[in-house]
Amino acid sequence: MASNRGMARIRGTNYQSPHGVPIDFLDRLLIISTQAYNEDDIKQILKIRCDEEEVEMAEDALSVLTKVAIETSLRYAIHLISTGHLVAQKRQSNKVDVVDIKRVYSLFLDEARSVQYLKDYQDEYLYNEVPSGQNDNNMAIDQPAA
Repeated sequence: MASNRGMARIRGTNYQSPHGVPIDFLDRLLIISTQAYNEDDIKQILKIRCDEEEVEMAEDALSVLTKVAIETSLRYAIHLISTGHLVAQKRQSNKVDVVDIKRVYSLFLDEARSVQYLKDYQDEYLYNEVPSGQNDNNMAIDQPAA
């Protein structure tokens, strides 16, 4: 369970406790502290994932992938492993290289770049907001003659 509720009312009662969990139950819970991965941890995770997916990756490509994971997310970087392998196979190579990682990075957007893309082109999507005061006469649907 993860909660950021702080002090909250316990459901069905008028009592408050941390996270809205009864005190006697809260005493039985195990608290596990977590911390973010460092660069070496991320690189090791990516190596293990490459081994599991049977993908041979060049050391410099793994470094680029590690940098991508730090800047975006580990999940995104893991997805680039298999897609990078497909690009490497297409160029008839058994080893994923930096060019393959750069290629798939340009093809697939991470969350931040996707959000930025949507913000940049939001006016071109269907159902964008019409600025107030603008006349909608040019968008009128033909009405049957009365």
